[in-house]
Amino acid sequence: MDFATIAGLAVAFVAVWGAMTLEGTHVTSILLPGPMLLVFVGTIGAGLAGGMLKDALHAVRQLPRAFTSKAPLQGATIPTLVALSDRARREGLLALEDETRDIDDDFLRDGLTAAIDGADPEELRALLEDRIDTKRKQDRIASGFFTSLGGYAPTIGIIGTVVSLVHVLENLTEPDSLGPLIAAAFVATLWGILSANMIWLPIGARLKRLSDLECAQMEVTLEGLLALQSGANPRMVNERLRSLVPASEIVEDAAA
Repeated sequence: MDFATIAGLAVAFVAVWGAMTLEGTHVTSILLPGPMLLVFVGTIGAGLAGGMLKDALHAVRQLPRAFTSKAPLQGATIPTLVALSDRARREGLLALEDETRDIDDDFLRDGLTAAIDGADPEELRALLEDRIDTKRKQDRIASGFFTSLGGYAPTIGIIGTVVSLVHVLENLTEPDSLGPLIAAAFVATLWGILSANMIWLPIGARLKRLSDLECAQMEVTLEGLLALQSGANPRMVNERLRSLVPASEIVEDAAA
């Protein structure tokens, strides 16, 4: 599990709390139900209006990934691909049929099965590239939904502030109450900007980054399967795949 998102959000909110404390402001002064209700419910409503219900549901299902998913190493499948290539070169592709049962990676298993079943290289490439494209599009729906919430939230916050200022103007005859009313009016803007930049946009960016890393790993797997299918030398397969991956992403076993 990668704790970057949880740690980052915690640091951001602690920074806000620390700034308020140093300024002598109590945190309860911004925990006003009205502005928070308008900003959060209004933002989600705008997000729903800007897309499809199925897109919003998909985004909600993907939300836990932003906090619990571990970023995949692009080179994680290289050792497996090199070992499979070595066996295929010695015994033939059909000898790998029993290997598919022990592979947890769905993409690798399905691609290997297609290669064993006799798909030609162009068909195999098209099949796997289509799967990568489909995944990227699906992932873009979830990250795009949260990014759109980050775009709506500040404006919804301003709407909340305008609504509150209307109430302030209705009470100009009571000067003693103007200070607290004006302060409360700007809480909606605060929550709009805060939620956009400390919740919605980071979540959207996190999901997009996870998708990019997963698709990059799938692309490495694709190249490895094509090399395996062609009967390439395992050492060359290893070198080819390692050249596609940053040094920090290479699993050491792949160097063997």
